[in-house]
Amino acid sequence: MEFKAAILREGTDRMSYGTVSAEALREDEVLVRLVGAGICHSDVTARKGLFPVPQPIILGHEGSGVVELVGAAVTKVKPGDPVVLTFAYCGACKNCMDQAPAYCLCFGALNVVGRRMDGSTALTCEEVPVGGHFFGQSSFAQYSVAYERNVVKVRADAPLEILGPFGCGLQTGAGAVLNSLAARPGQSLVVLGAGAVGLSGAMAGVIAGCNPVIVSEPNAARRALALELGATHVINPTEVADLTAEIIQLTGGGADLIFDTSGIPAVIESAIPALAPRGTIGLVGLHTLEAMVSFNLVGLISGRNIKGICEGDSVPDAFIPKLIDYFMEGRFAMDKMVKFYGFEDVNQALDDQASGKEIKPILRISQP
Repeated sequence: MEFKAAILREGTDRMSYGTVSAEALREDEVLVRLVGAGICHSDVTARKGLFPVPQPIILGHEGSGVVELVGAAVTKVKPGDPVVLTFAYCGACKNCMDQAPAYCLCFGALNVVGRRMDGSTALTCEEVPVGGHFFGQSSFAQYSVAYERNVVKVRADAPLEILGPFGCGLQTGAGAVLNSLAARPGQSLVVLGAGAVGLSGAMAGVIAGCNPVIVSEPNAARRALALELGATHVINPTEVADLTAEIIQLTGGGADLIFDTSGIPAVIESAIPALAPRGTIGLVGLHTLEAMVSFNLVGLISGRNIKGICEGDSVPDAFIPKLIDYFMEGRFAMDKMVKFYGFEDVNQALDDQASGKEIKPILRISQP
């Protein structure tokens, strides 16, 4: 079959549209007609070349849509099922077998390269192979060739066009707090950065019963939104002389949990000393590939913990439907940070995400 896709080609950071051809599905693959696709920071960094991806390639990894066809061995979904697409994982390595698919030993090969594990791709454009498996989906297109493992069936009464971001950014933020940091009622939570990931973490803190929930963010509109979404306090880090002291003061002696989404070494280095003994800071942000963080060893020996987090330690088939339930119940108001764009406006959507103008752009690709 043939369909339209936004393709990143060599020598430019602008996506251009082309008609791609898809080969027949393999036995473990699923063809999804895409309804929506969120714009994630990883799409922006890949487009800018901040981490290398082979080109030409179709980016996009927060897709939602409807199953069109399934491979011969697929049993989890059937044509007509509404699905969210998430990250790919092998299902067979020791981490996958230990219910930790976000740490799959094949994660890089399955998600970043844009090819199948054997180096092939299902898609071509003008007879040239095109990377069509970015995060197992390449969802900046009218259709996606995904794997059975990384399609998640979702409830039919949820608005499908808005659900794609649950597949990456939202599960990363919410999962970091609920899964990785295992937030408990009464614990203090500090979130550094109020993008989609940070605000998802803050909402998860409210769901977990954290108190206080503090969000540090330089953008006034985002600070206001954080309060609307349930944060008890906000900090403007550009107006605070000492972020460490401010966190310690607001938490009454040090934070139980800190969640950094900035990836900025200076911010992280200010946050670590603000942890209470036995407190933990979770890190998901990536500012540059070369970023280094320094910390005082005595502070860690005193019981403070640093935890790197990937995809919110999510088991997608269980966690994504749970988050969508929270959304449908009005407890996870991710719709307040969304702006929709037409499929033809992918470059504008990427620009607006990169500049911080919008928190979570979503492409409308087709009707549900």
